[in-house]
Amino acid sequence: MTRRWHPGLLALLALLACSKPKPDSVSERPLRELPTVAPTELCVTRGKVPADGHVSEPTVRAVAIKTTGDAAALQFTYRGSSEKTNELASGQTRHQLGLKLRAEDGCNLVYVMWRTDTQKLDVSVKLNPGKTTHAECGAAGYTKIKATKSIAVPALESGGSHTLQAEIVDSDLFAWVDGKAVWQGRLPDAVRLLAGASGFRSDNVTFDLVRFAADPGETGTKAKCVDSDD
Repeated sequence: MTRRWHPGLLALLALLACSKPKPDSVSERPLRELPTVAPTELCVTRGKVPADGHVSEPTVRAVAIKTTGDAAALQFTYRGSSEKTNELASGQTRHQLGLKLRAEDGCNLVYVMWRTDTQKLDVSVKLNPGKTTHAECGAAGYTKIKATKSIAVPALESGGSHTLQAEIVDSDLFAWVDGKAVWQGRLPDAVRLLAGASGFRSDNVTFDLVRFAADPGETGTKAKCVDSDD
């Protein structure tokens, strides 16, 4: 005997199926607790990071030499745009802050940037084999990485406190905002050869640095503390 379903019941079942909450599109990789980097261990190559943590200069670059460069976290309170605005070497103007991973120098590293102008997370790799200084590579060698899985990040508003964390595992990069997985993607194979440190950067924003954390290690000692990236 063939069972016939009432059209109204079928419509109800379809509605219930569509109304079920969908899981986040980013895999819930365990979030690790990273050790805090002491302010004295930060090498600031551009701008200033005052003792009180209030960063107000439009261009700030910092790296923690004694870190592995595989994982880092930036805890901050966003204060809005900086009074002065600087252009990047490419001529573009961006408002953003974020992390640097495997930063060997100003020409070879990975960025995980939280852009306030577009309210999204951007991941990019800068690779310039054989070049190490900003004078040699400038704004060349950038590749924007597309996410294989991602969800929207919260809007950055003045006075809001957040934590941006990222980790490279093999050739995959994972990112979290406030403990929630928001981004996952595949990095170029060449990133495996980078042996730099962790750090952070900001462009045309003001924020209070609450805490910077990263895995300690000696691989980051290859990073240069005298050169700046753009």
